[in-house]
Amino acid sequence: MNDFEYDELTDSTLLAVEEAIERIDLDLDYEFHEGLLSITFPDQSKIIINKQPPLHQLWVATKFNGHHFEWKGDKWIDNRTGAEFWQLLTDVGSQQAGTAISFAKN
Repeated sequence: MNDFEYDELTDSTLLAVEEAIERIDLDLDYEFHEGLLSITFPDQSKIIINKQPPLHQLWVATKFNGHHFEWKGDKWIDNRTGAEFWQLLTDVGSQQAGTAISFAKN
């Protein structure tokens, strides 16, 4: 993947996360600025997703752990745990929200 493809892919992924947040029936705040998307939950905990252009990765920080995702095939996969990006967001988001939510890509 070249730098242009990486930027296109990460930008579309972050936009899809924003769209998923809008569909969730929970008071989540989010802010996107210069490659970093911050999601704030009602208890003020956060999930931070940011681009890592030199490594062609997406990094996700939660109140539980940090994850480094690489594009493999047609998915973002955590290079340490093997977790898929959207499933991890749903699982961790539900834990931080204290209720089941879904970051399903539309």
